[in-house]
Amino acid sequence: MSGGLVTLERVTKSYAGGVTALDDVSLTIGRGELAAIVGPSGSGKSTLLNLAGTLDGPSSGTVTVAGKDVARLSDRDLSRLRAAELGFVFQQFHLAPGVSAVDNVADGLLYADVARPERRHRAAEALERVGLGHRTGHRPHEMSGGERQRVAIARAIVGGPSLLLADEPTGNLDSASGAAVMDLLRDLHSGGTTVVVITHDRDIAAALPRRIVMRDGKVVDDAVG
Repeated sequence: MSGGLVTLERVTKSYAGGVTALDDVSLTIGRGELAAIVGPSGSGKSTLLNLAGTLDGPSSGTVTVAGKDVARLSDRDLSRLRAAELGFVFQQFHLAPGVSAVDNVADGLLYADVARPERRHRAAEALERVGLGHRTGHRPHEMSGGERQRVAIARAIVGGPSLLLADEPTGNLDSASGAAVMDLLRDLHSGGTTVVVITHDRDIAAALPRRIVMRDGKVVDDAVG
């Protein structure tokens, strides 16, 4: 691990009606980490992911990603930052129905200024990397839940992001498929990707090297080892 990839400094996120989703949170995710952000529903986990992933901005405080203060970036520069540094995996797979796996993955490069043939080539390589090289032409309805999540992971990594943010990636899977997805995330981490898993499952969190525990919008524990 070397240097901070994502840093939140005294970040608060509030919404209309006086709801505070994050309350004065300071946190750094270093390059090369494999970490879990764990807590019950409503603890602020997904809000933290949205801020770390530049999908939302703080009400106060500073969010820095890859050395850049997100609030100071133009929309174009923010899009470039996401394309270069960030990959997202969600509990819902968000795959286009009726579209082949390779084209679903290639869509992850739509904003990366890559020609379609090269997008499909890289998508096929990403599917091979997640163990689905034999399923490139299959559509989501022809795949199991675990396979669909692997397609979603391939789409998230096709651009070679520094940071993979996974929000409840095993939430819609049976235990065997969920374990396989976690093994895949560990493999990606071993290959150099920084991986942050947002989960309510304490068993999943306990198996990762760093566990950041949230409750009521605050970080209440941050343990390594």
